[in-house]
Amino acid sequence: MAVKHKLMILPGDGIGPEVTAEVKKLTGWLESNSDISFEIEEDEIGGAAIDKYGVPLSDETLKKCADMGTILMGAVGGPKWDDIDYNIRPEAGLLKLRKELDLFANLRPAIVFDALIDASTLKPEIVKGLDILIVRELTGGVYFGEPRGIEDIGNGERRGFNTQVYTTPEIRRVGCVAFELARKRGNKIHSCEKANVMESGKLWREEITKLHQEHYSDVELIHMYADNCAMQLLRNPSQFDVIVTDNLFGDILSDEAAMLTGSLGMLPSASLGGDDKGLYEPVHGSAPDIAGQGKANPLATILSFAMALRYSFERSDLADRVEHAAQDVLTQELRTADIMAVGCTEISTNAMGDAVIGALDKAIAEAA
Repeated sequence: MAVKHKLMILPGDGIGPEVTAEVKKLTGWLESNSDISFEIEEDEIGGAAIDKYGVPLSDETLKKCADMGTILMGAVGGPKWDDIDYNIRPEAGLLKLRKELDLFANLRPAIVFDALIDASTLKPEIVKGLDILIVRELTGGVYFGEPRGIEDIGNGERRGFNTQVYTTPEIRRVGCVAFELARKRGNKIHSCEKANVMESGKLWREEITKLHQEHYSDVELIHMYADNCAMQLLRNPSQFDVIVTDNLFGDILSDEAAMLTGSLGMLPSASLGGDDKGLYEPVHGSAPDIAGQGKANPLATILSFAMALRYSFERSDLADRVEHAAQDVLTQELRTADIMAVGCTEISTNAMGDAVIGALDKAIAEAA
């Protein structure tokens, strides 16, 4: 009997529906070629949800996401909704989903594929074989801290303010995720903050140190200021294995690490929380300028689904197969427009999804 898993798909805006459609093809292939099956539901988030429900994430959709447990999202946002009130902008739907499902640990791998090494702006010898995992605290810090706002201070002047705040439990739980992942990788972790100028950073360093001493002394722990980490990512990125950091610095450092690989269109992410909840999404945005043109790269979304196979469905074997298939397609010099290079063949979104399935078929045939 095939093991059935629940999967909620939120295509979102822009190229979101195009890239998530390729994952739906992949779930069909897995059902036909492995012992896994899926119960799939689909609903709206972001601008598409505003158009349909009047809000970027309806309570009914949120409840369905909570019930399903594992969510695959495309992308949110676009110029169509630029003039909407800040509190109900498309991105607010994503923030609400993360917060309400308590998805506190964001995993952002930055992997340089050999076939795309020339796409990086750094020298090949600097980035070859690069495999970094950034674990970003996702539901605390300055993005959610109170008080926050913009106030009138008189004389025609205003003041904007945000609060950077962390508690011991928030730091320790994301630290545990990072340490556990480090044990399965290179057994080394960099914890990054600004303990030299921020009290929240000082607390972060103290709590990560305590956690390390109490439970993870077998893992090498290195403390680093976030600004130094930003510099070191460009100077010597191979020194890093797992980086754990707060919400703000994680946002910045993960985008920087992503560009070491040469293309945001290739990078997946996972946001994990309690009660086995997981949200999986590509790092790239909604790219409204190419939406509906068949130019989008679906590989980041396909690789995000591979992360779902690994972390939510506990099928590392199938995750490995999907990841190897994506690498095989790149080795065949097939490219979407965003990663196109001299001597390669440019293909559409749909054709790239078909190529991944073709690579999976090839791997089965070779193993027979």
